[in-house]
Amino acid sequence: MRLVGREQLDEFTKAHADARAWIENWIADIEAVRWRTPQDIKESYASASFLADRIVIFNVKGNRYRVEVQVAYNTGVVVVRWAGTHADYTKRFS
Repeated sequence: MRLVGREQLDEFTKAHADARAWIENWIADIEAVRWRTPQDIKESYASASFLADRIVIFNVKGNRYRVEVQVAYNTGVVVVRWAGTHADYTKRFS
């Protein structure tokens, strides 16, 4: 997969250094695979949540943080939409 929005993840890990290793491993995983369906994601990330419009929420560091992406399965692109704390994620929808 091709990752778009990596700079958002760089900014996120500057503020949350404890998530850096998880994010770096996640990026390496994304760049090494080709997801064709949501089930492909579930096989590697069982706690991922799936929303409308191909939005996928990844729980980072035991759900302390979250990364929201949009996956274009046909073209092999993952677009980072948001990264932050679980508390900030919850506030977005309150």
